[in-house]
Amino acid sequence: MEHARDTLAFWFEFASPYCYLTAMRIERLAAAAGIRIAWQPFLLGPIFQRRPNQPSPAQDAPPPEARYRQRDVERLCLDYGLPLTWPSRYPRISLLGSRVALLAADEGWAPAFVKAVYHASFAEDRDIGAEPVIAAILSALGHAPEPVIARATTPANKARLAAQVEQAVAAGIFGAPSFIAADGELFWGNDRLEQALAWATAKRG
Repeated sequence: MEHARDTLAFWFEFASPYCYLTAMRIERLAAAAGIRIAWQPFLLGPIFQRRPNQPSPAQDAPPPEARYRQRDVERLCLDYGLPLTWPSRYPRISLLGSRVALLAADEGWAPAFVKAVYHASFAEDRDIGAEPVIAAILSALGHAPEPVIARATTPANKARLAAQVEQAVAAGIFGAPSFIAADGELFWGNDRLEQALAWATAKRG
């Protein structure tokens, strides 16, 4: 997927706490760098299922690594001043939220919607996989939920989300958050956001 030279693609998955960290700070950092963000929702589950000998839609980290990741997120939230209530069910995936995010990206309201979904999941422990939660978020943002959800769940939009996964795989993405600069350079991880923005700035020309 090609983007304008002053644009960085931000590939995110609602189940990822590291994407939560990124989503809550990317706009400010991108604005300071003069870089626009292309919000790209996708699903990691189908990518994880393609791993050899480990056909699971979850990351399946061993217990010590899982404990470390949770503690790492807790420390980073303290550093960034972000609220955190670890989800009572983890990972918590929102297929509907991802489908709505595609529409939001088309129409220019992705930042507000995406951040609201992450806040609901990682700050309020709300079940973002449930349609009433997504509907409440849409209402709070001033969008009538019924028509938005109807558009998000059309066969065509469902196919678009499936196509996002294939585009991510073709771009070499294997985790989230991931960032792709206009020249195709790939960066992975919340801790690579600043580097990705610096690269995009240098290549802007």
